[in-house]
Amino acid sequence: MFQMFGFGGVKCPRCEHKNTGDSGYCARCGLILGAPRSEPVLRENRWIPAPDELAVFFGVRELSGLFVKTLRVPATTRAYILQGDKATEVPQGEYEIEGFFTRLNNLLRDQHAEILITRSAALPVDFSFEGLRTAEHLAVSASFRASVRIEQVPAFARHFMTAPGTVTTAQLRDLLAPSVRQLAAEFMAAQSLRDMAGNRDLRLQLDERLQSALRMRLAEFGLAVAQVDTLDVHHDKYDANRERVGSLWMVADERHVQLEHEKHLDQLYTDEEWQRIRREEQDARIAYRRAEMCEDQGIGKAELSVLNAERMHAIRAREIDLYGRIADSKNRRQALERGAADVLAELEHELAKKVGARADEVAGWEHLRQVARIRMHTEIEAARRDARNTAVLAQQRFSHQLVRQQIQNRIEQALAIEDESRKRSELARLHQDQAEAHEFDRALDREQHRASLQSLELANAARRREAERVQEWEDEQALLKRRELARSGEKADAQAQHEKLMRTIDADGKYMRQELGLQLDAEEHRHALQRQEHEARWQHELRRIGSFDAASDTAKLALAPGENVAILGDYMKTQVHASMSAGQLESLAGTSPLDAARMADERVQQDRARRDAEVEKDRQHQASLLAIHSGAAAVRTCHNGHASGHHDRFCARCGAALQP
Repeated sequence: MFQMFGFGGVKCPRCEHKNTGDSGYCARCGLILGAPRSEPVLRENRWIPAPDELAVFFGVRELSGLFVKTLRVPATTRAYILQGDKATEVPQGEYEIEGFFTRLNNLLRDQHAEILITRSAALPVDFSFEGLRTAEHLAVSASFRASVRIEQVPAFARHFMTAPGTVTTAQLRDLLAPSVRQLAAEFMAAQSLRDMAGNRDLRLQLDERLQSALRMRLAEFGLAVAQVDTLDVHHDKYDANRERVGSLWMVADERHVQLEHEKHLDQLYTDEEWQRIRREEQDARIAYRRAEMCEDQGIGKAELSVLNAERMHAIRAREIDLYGRIADSKNRRQALERGAADVLAELEHELAKKVGARADEVAGWEHLRQVARIRMHTEIEAARRDARNTAVLAQQRFSHQLVRQQIQNRIEQALAIEDESRKRSELARLHQDQAEAHEFDRALDREQHRASLQSLELANAARRREAERVQEWEDEQALLKRRELARSGEKADAQAQHEKLMRTIDADGKYMRQELGLQLDAEEHRHALQRQEHEARWQHELRRIGSFDAASDTAKLALAPGENVAILGDYMKTQVHASMSAGQLESLAGTSPLDAARMADERVQQDRARRDAEVEKDRQHQASLLAIHSGAAAVRTCHNGHASGHHDRFCARCGAALQP
């Protein structure tokens, strides 16, 4: 990794041999020229960094040249030997040359090597910043401590070990300060002073934010942040004469900060001052909006300054936080309690105008939450682009600052050259590199200005897209409402049709039931009349039969109908003859007994035929009456062809079962 610069004429920092060649290594001990002058590392062969050093690195022409003395690696040190693209860690302990190569048998003793000595524990680096602005644009001071260690040796060697030297606390502070300040400023800008004063987890949140962001930024360079501690965060109030009135400590580490002029927030500012601060915050947000809408006019002005870009980024971060509070709130009261009153009033004002213009749109809290989500989404998109640009610029500045430090180290090494002509030529070349580095600094500034302009343009486009998203969402809600109304209308129509159909069916059912009831009533009435008629006829017949049997023969002849007189007379005559003896009959008829018996049989046969004819005639009469009463009911017959009544179950003549 090391690049040889031909430091001829430089004394060796280990053996103090004066070298005149351009090989880059000491001609006597083989140590690389320009190595840091470290008495414990180079002369005592005790590999341990100084208290303010993260790493010490140097090279040797041959690896076996390390063992001018016994090599000692303390427990607090981690040492690596790099040959080619491989890094081999040297465990702690004491080593002689043979035992060393026996234990680490993958190393080549006759090849050049580069040695990296670092610490087992992380190196703490302190930072202190003033002028960090809150959401109200109030100044806040903060102090931090970041513990840094080497995580990836190959990546660290690729970026840092281009020349022998050290990485000290001061160098790390210069490298990390811009990133730490930027991250802390972004965090403070998204918080109000009152929110930070009432946030008990402020220290933990700030530590986590700084550690995660720094870990991502330093991973490319082989470094890692083991821990970040927020030592203090406080706000100082000054009067008109720049005398401190009081201080509000939001985070205080009593081991490092002496609390002076501590006051509570309500004691520090009056209600009138808070109103003025809120008005200033509102004016800043309005100016930010105007700057987004008029970015073309601000190209030639101070709109592109780094400070203004940071301020706009801070305002955007604050708005993201406020929109997030509204989106996460379940109702208006909760949003007010979370400190989003200004943004909520702005959204409600816009919603009131839209509701007045379009009364059919969905209004209420859900509308405000959705608009807040859309705006937060827009701000997050812009913030992500700014964050990507900022991260890229931060890495470029980190790399460039590292190059500038390396150039400065080479200049200091070149000043140790005893040959004046060589010193002047080397210094001229390094000063040229330094001038190019300054030019690159200006190019980075121009790139940052261009990124700021692009950020404004993209923010303006994002605002237009935000308006389109809001309109699309409102149109979608209106369409959904119309669809719901249509569905509800269809349901109402279907319900009405169903009810109408049910009413029709019910009416038809009622009518059919009424008709059936009337028919059943009429049939039942007919059956009742028929039963009454039959019963009356039967009773009359019973009475007639009863009175007729009780009457004398003379009364029977007198009461019998005209057409039955002859029949009844013959019947009575037969009964009289039956009670006579044979002699009497013979004397009465003047005939023989045989003729008299024959005549009696004939009369019996005639009487039987006459009775059968009368019964058949009566049955036919009854069938006719039943047909008339049942309304043209069909005449039922048995399988023998005999006519039967409508309600008979068996044939009256043959006794056969009738079909129902």
